[in-house]
Amino acid sequence: MKAVVMAGGEGTRLRPMTANQPKPLLPVVNRPIMEHVLRLLRKHGLTETVVTVQFLAALVRSYFGDGDELGMRLHYATEDLPLGTAGSVKNAADKLRDDRFLVISGDALTDIDLSDMIRFHRENSALVTIGLTRVPNPLEFGIIIVDEHGRVQRFLEKPTWGQVFSDTVNTGIYVMEPEVLDDVPAGEAVDWSSDVFPRLLERGAPIYGYVSDCYWEDVGTHESYLKAQADALTGRVRLDIGGFEMSPGVWVGEGAEVDPEAVLKGPLLIGDYVKIEAGAQLREYTVLGSNAVVREGAFLHRAVVHDNVYIGPGAHLRGCVIGKNTDVMTGARIEETAVVGDECVIEAEAYVSSGVKVYPFKTIEAGAVVNTSVIWESRGQRSLFGPRGVSGLVNVEITPELCVRLASAYATTLKKGQQVITSRDSSRAARALKRAVISALTAGAIDVLDLEAMPLPVARFHTSRRPAGGGIALRTTSGDPQSVDIVFMDAHGADLTPAAQRKLERVFSRQEFRRAFPGEIAELSFPARAVEDYAQELLRCVDMTGVNDMKVVVDCAGGTASVVLPTLLGRLGVEVLTVNARLDSASPTETLAERRRDLQRLSELVGSSRAAFGVRFDPVGERIALVDEMGQLISEERALLVVLDLVAAERRRGRVALPVTTTRVAEQVCRFHGVQVEWTSTALDALTSAAAKPYMIFAGDGRGGFIVPEFGPTVDGLAAFLRLLGLVARTRLTLSQIDARIPEAKLLKRTVPTPWATKGAVMRSVIEAAEGFRIDTTDGVRVVGDDGRWALILPAASEPATELWAEAHDFDTAEAFLDRWARVVEQAAGT
Repeated sequence: MKAVVMAGGEGTRLRPMTANQPKPLLPVVNRPIMEHVLRLLRKHGLTETVVTVQFLAALVRSYFGDGDELGMRLHYATEDLPLGTAGSVKNAADKLRDDRFLVISGDALTDIDLSDMIRFHRENSALVTIGLTRVPNPLEFGIIIVDEHGRVQRFLEKPTWGQVFSDTVNTGIYVMEPEVLDDVPAGEAVDWSSDVFPRLLERGAPIYGYVSDCYWEDVGTHESYLKAQADALTGRVRLDIGGFEMSPGVWVGEGAEVDPEAVLKGPLLIGDYVKIEAGAQLREYTVLGSNAVVREGAFLHRAVVHDNVYIGPGAHLRGCVIGKNTDVMTGARIEETAVVGDECVIEAEAYVSSGVKVYPFKTIEAGAVVNTSVIWESRGQRSLFGPRGVSGLVNVEITPELCVRLASAYATTLKKGQQVITSRDSSRAARALKRAVISALTAGAIDVLDLEAMPLPVARFHTSRRPAGGGIALRTTSGDPQSVDIVFMDAHGADLTPAAQRKLERVFSRQEFRRAFPGEIAELSFPARAVEDYAQELLRCVDMTGVNDMKVVVDCAGGTASVVLPTLLGRLGVEVLTVNARLDSASPTETLAERRRDLQRLSELVGSSRAAFGVRFDPVGERIALVDEMGQLISEERALLVVLDLVAAERRRGRVALPVTTTRVAEQVCRFHGVQVEWTSTALDALTSAAAKPYMIFAGDGRGGFIVPEFGPTVDGLAAFLRLLGLVARTRLTLSQIDARIPEAKLLKRTVPTPWATKGAVMRSVIEAAEGFRIDTTDGVRVVGDDGRWALILPAASEPATELWAEAHDFDTAEAFLDRWARVVEQAAGT
């Protein structure tokens, strides 16, 4: 039986360590990851191996040769272009036709029992057996569901948190029968999990999952690389560590010289021919490569140092990685998670701060304090995007420098010469930061059409209606005047999809920005009729029949809605009492107390003026709050139901899009009027994607955001206001009467703290506890009882928490059901 080792990966997330060497050659306890894999294969009798190579293939061939030094026979299959996990194996098909074979990654660390996995495959007469393991964070892996016999039921590649319902993931280790290769087209980029396995599963092929409790770590990030070193030193993974154990947990290689006055506290590894002087301190989880020199007074803790590195007197290394042939001079300090590439010089007293990446062949000058990555790379984050785009404190987390890098990354994802629409709210911070954004875009060969201070819906409209590649809007974070949100839009004016966000994050983290040549520097222009064009199209699309005699009260909240409303209302002949119709640059948002004060004032004005209703815009004109004709504030949840009732009663057919967190009273409203509901996930782009479908008549998010599909598929407070004017003008009922006829919702919500590392396990526990219930996995896990009660368990995307909703026919039942599932989450999370 042969094995296939896939060793073609670039390991881009591990740069600069992989800037000039392939990921399989990265050393773990001083041996390449792939060497540990080959030793595991040899241990289980798989000595004839095909190695698939692509990125820097010559280096892999040069290091391992024909495998004779390892007691193996190695053959190489080279890809001219990346062919994917399945395509690379197909490329070696001529060597694999005679018998079943095993496929394993050359850049993942494991001590899985391959012999037992092969036995499992043989006993089940499987076509394919997939090695499975459980991980704390399943987002970057393929989730696989198996039945009690181990047969695969479902695949899900790289889910979002809302799709996570298990922590059992694909390790990329497979045992296969040779006929599987017949399902892989030659010369094409094809993946096992996303292409081949789902097709086989649809045909009913016997695909099994072998769940292993053995160690497995996808060494794909700097954090996991350091973790793999520590796990090897502590024995969590069974590896052959070179050298002898001089004292418990202290391994020393051949020819190493360790002064008796040096302080060693294991577990740690000292490579071959290392020299450690008196007074040096080597603390836990430190790994020194061959031929390293550590001078007196140096301090190393959790540091991984590759071959031929010089550590000068008094140097201080903590939780970092140092590439081979690098010199760290006297008194230099390199902090946690910093990475210094090969053949660099860190001169005396230089300070490399946490998370900085220094690419190969660079010199850091003496005494320099380095807080940002040196040429091309920067530190990654858990997630750059949050629920409001990219958010943070002004000039602390969101600085002009950050804006330049973000806009440069966004420009790099677009084609040269494309247009981007920019806009902002009324704040001075957004104005200043937008200038940095515009500079970066034009320097990246992207033409900019700047709308200046403009409601976000208008910016979305022009992004979708012009030949633009996207848009960027800056706004003050709702309720937090010290923070700002940067909203990135696609060519349709919608928020970027998760896939587009990940693409932008990859470019941002690597800082591989495109710069225009001098003759390619792009243009900045200011559209002359932005408001007029928006107003004209909105009035053309929205039915305004019967509004002439309407009387309403409008609160612009000192925001950008005041830029557009005069043009809109001036064409309608509606009697309007407008308040706060100004651009307030000093107070671009409000506290909760200020919001309540203004809503109370709005209520008083509506009641005293006998208006049909009142509306208050948020500062960017995207969301609205409603007050009925009696001067009573309508809550966001009830406002959604009221507007839904109005739309459904007038249209009498079609579909509406609502997030799964919405009360199921909405279904009753729609059913009464002959309208259907399409439930969507809570992701930023999900509602807009659904609203763009045919026959969609309405969409809302339950947080004051409404979509008018006949005008556009994005949340638009101005369009919602105009549509509401027409609907109220044509109905014989007031808003309070409509509200009164809609059943009360018994919907409860709770948030349970959940460590990031346990989120996958929590959702697996929820699935296991839901046996006997009907389950919906549109977003998170929705558990439905026979009596109509339901609970939704959804991992929060941007914080260590799990959100729960529960609804029933009465509040007591809803609360009991919510308690039940909260206990499941708390027990699984260990909180």
